[in-house]
Amino acid sequence: MRAMRAPLAYLSRLTPGRQVLWCYLIWYLVMATRHFDPAPGLWLTALGISAIMGVALYLSFSVPGQRPDRWHVMRLFLIPFCVASFSALVKGQGFILVFSPSLAEDLLASALCAAVVAACAVARRLAPASH
Repeated sequence: MRAMRAPLAYLSRLTPGRQVLWCYLIWYLVMATRHFDPAPGLWLTALGISAIMGVALYLSFSVPGQRPDRWHVMRLFLIPFCVASFSALVKGQGFILVFSPSLAEDLLASALCAAVVAACAVARRLAPASH
């Protein structure tokens, strides 16, 4: 029972914005696994863009004298990596914006996102009133 408290507490406190970020990650992971390309150049380029953009974002969002939250900093680097690698992975694959030409892939990613949102709603109902 104790092992379930931490995930439930986390889910119950997820803001709508953070739920969207989780959905972005889920969408990326579904599409990246379905269209994976092992070419080292693709991943090294994505890492390079992540480093350049992550540092730029970090510098633009940092507040002097204030230690940034480690998860916030991680997202500043992870998001550019995901954007760069996603673009390379789906190039020429028939995607429209971020949507796969395969309805099954889009439905899988959508269902997983809906599951996260539903889990957050259930966790909020199960969480004690004072959390």
